[in-house]
Amino acid sequence: MLHLSQMDSPIGTLGIAESEIGLRRILFQNEYPFETSLKKYYPKEEINFVQTPAKEIQNQIIAYFKGELKSFSLALDLKAPPFFKRALLEVSKIPFGQTASYKEIAKKCGNPKAMRAVGSANANNPIPLVIPCHRVLKHDGGLGGFGGGLEIKRFLLTLERQ
Repeated sequence: MLHLSQMDSPIGTLGIAESEIGLRRILFQNEYPFETSLKKYYPKEEINFVQTPAKEIQNQIIAYFKGELKSFSLALDLKAPPFFKRALLEVSKIPFGQTASYKEIAKKCGNPKAMRAVGSANANNPIPLVIPCHRVLKHDGGLGGFGGGLEIKRFLLTLERQ
């Protein structure tokens, strides 16, 4: 069962999906209605709407946007194919305020030519913000893509540089 809630943030309303194991997915406003998006991602899961996210999740997201939290420490329920999971775990090691290229992440995953696979892993990152895929850039320094849109990616990078 997934518990779905939502919270306001500087980048719009976020959908927060939690399982009994931990945080499963963060949805951006462009994925509203959140319940419909969750059913698309997890068609066999029962979804229970709750008023507010778990206090710890909410508190850490709020602290992140205030610039008070540099690294999340939440229980995660990361569901992804093996290479995607490995790439996302490497992405999660990029320090606050810093960036890495798709190529650098591919090298750290043991396959320097897997830049597109790293891009796909980022594009399918179910837990943005917590797994900071916004910190991954093209080799030439260009933004690349972002599930929440490039405006939000720019906002997050600027927030972390301040």
